[in-house]
Amino acid sequence: MGSVSEYFSSLGSGILSLLKGMKVTGKEFVTPKITECYPENRTEHKWPERFRAQLKFVYDAEGNHKCIACGNCERNCPNGTIAIESKMVTTMQGTKKKKLVKYNYDLGSCTFCQLCVTNCPTGAIEFDNDFEQAVFTRSKLVKQLNYLPEKEEPEPTPEQLAKIEAERQAKIAEAKAKAAAAKAAAAPDKTEENK
Repeated sequence: MGSVSEYFSSLGSGILSLLKGMKVTGKEFVTPKITECYPENRTEHKWPERFRAQLKFVYDAEGNHKCIACGNCERNCPNGTIAIESKMVTTMQGTKKKKLVKYNYDLGSCTFCQLCVTNCPTGAIEFDNDFEQAVFTRSKLVKQLNYLPEKEEPEPTPEQLAKIEAERQAKIAEAKAKAAAAKAAAAPDKTEENK
């Protein structure tokens, strides 16, 4: 008698379990579908602002970027996605500064962690939503972000360089004179202390 009651109780629990599963399936059967019809809806679909697809330079209206070739993004990248080439140039004021030559970005090894963007002191780079990056070879994923031609730093003329050098020498002479005057003012005080 016990085996018959066990049979019917297990049959009842099995049917109950089946009804619970059919309830979940039935709900999903009547809910509206959210499948995206890509690529048919490419033009009207709005991608979320937080979506990170690839790194890009921020250019202003005149075609200038804000990158100062400091290398913070390259140093903070955890897997070497960014490679910066720079050169030293002389400005019109006679000082030296770094100038960006190439900014290479390997999209294939990027983890989209955004450490480069958050550590950029000038806000020169950002991630955009252009997610369609399918290519046939991995080498096409390496991109040069500074694609617009760089504006050359105007070279100072020999007269300007001579003027800058004269100003520098005048500042040095002034500093030496101040140091000598301070030393002379301190020297009598020491001789009075020795007496």
